[in-house]
Amino acid sequence: MSQVRSTAGRRSALAETRLRPSGYGAIWIATGLLFALSPLLVSGSVGETALLSMLPFAAILAIASIGQTLVIQQRGLDLSVPGMITLTAVLVTKYPNGDGGKLLGGIGLVVLACVCSGVVSGIAITRFGITPLVATLGVNALLLGTVYQITGGTATWSATNGLSSFSVDKTGGIPNTVIVAVLTVAAVAAAMRWTVAGRRFVAVGASPPAAFAAGIRVRDYQIATYILASLSYGAAGVLLAGFLRTPNIDAGNSYLLPTIAAVVLGGTSLAGGQGSVVATAIGALFLTQLEQLVLGLGGSESTKLIIQGSIIALGMALRVIPWRKVWSTAVEMSWLVGSRLGSRSPAAGQPQVPEGGDQ
Repeated sequence: MSQVRSTAGRRSALAETRLRPSGYGAIWIATGLLFALSPLLVSGSVGETALLSMLPFAAILAIASIGQTLVIQQRGLDLSVPGMITLTAVLVTKYPNGDGGKLLGGIGLVVLACVCSGVVSGIAITRFGITPLVATLGVNALLLGTVYQITGGTATWSATNGLSSFSVDKTGGIPNTVIVAVLTVAAVAAAMRWTVAGRRFVAVGASPPAAFAAGIRVRDYQIATYILASLSYGAAGVLLAGFLRTPNIDAGNSYLLPTIAAVVLGGTSLAGGQGSVVATAIGALFLTQLEQLVLGLGGSESTKLIIQGSIIALGMALRVIPWRKVWSTAVEMSWLVGSRLGSRSPAAGQPQVPEGGDQ
């Protein structure tokens, strides 16, 4: 019996390695099925016009979700997304005030605001021990307060012609926002996978005490995470301002839940450590297409929010289930049952003796 268990254990490990589904591969399959089913549910939902109207929003969401992915990999959750996107949209439109020559200055203000926001969040979390939820919620309030101070409660500034044209136009038939999103996701994914800093970042998220014991400056990486996250929200806000032309003062309010949902859909663990910005981007595409499909079927805005909340709740629930242990146990039990059934079956080619005795 011990030999059977040992063999089953080895076979279980091998089967788990070969058969256990990839945490990031599921979203690719789900997205493919969604696009395959969409035209059956809503006619024209994957036509050229529908895709070209959907992809820019998916791209902007994907860029914003990069920052949320990085924060979640560091065992946090960033609630400053709405404030940062809204402030960015205000700065990049108010400062130039239609003057294309001042656009770079407006983008410079956006970068400065993003860095300051990330530093405040990072220091509050790493130096003062404030939980990420509370720290980023407070920073979000500061950002929105700044928005109201600047605008007086109304926003009437429009993006410059150059920014608006870039955000709306296409290159080779592909929306510029999609090109920016693909390049950004590819750059971040490559940095996370192939650079020393990227590998250390993953180590810090997986286990801060172990990373500190290995000589990694854990606090520096955590603060840098919130700075990079804010910069991703800022980039999304700049593109959103150009795409909307005249953004209002709640332009970023609809991006908090979707960024979290996209990360959950992409398979990044809410417990920190490993993650995939590529899978998150596909999650953003899935979520945007699903929202378009829901609206096409006559669903309301509340239905869309319920879907987003359900995705996040499901991700939180799945976090507490030890899937690796469940999968390993199931595979091992299947091998044990198979071994026992095989040991009870007659050997091949051996004659069976009836219960009455010898023939």
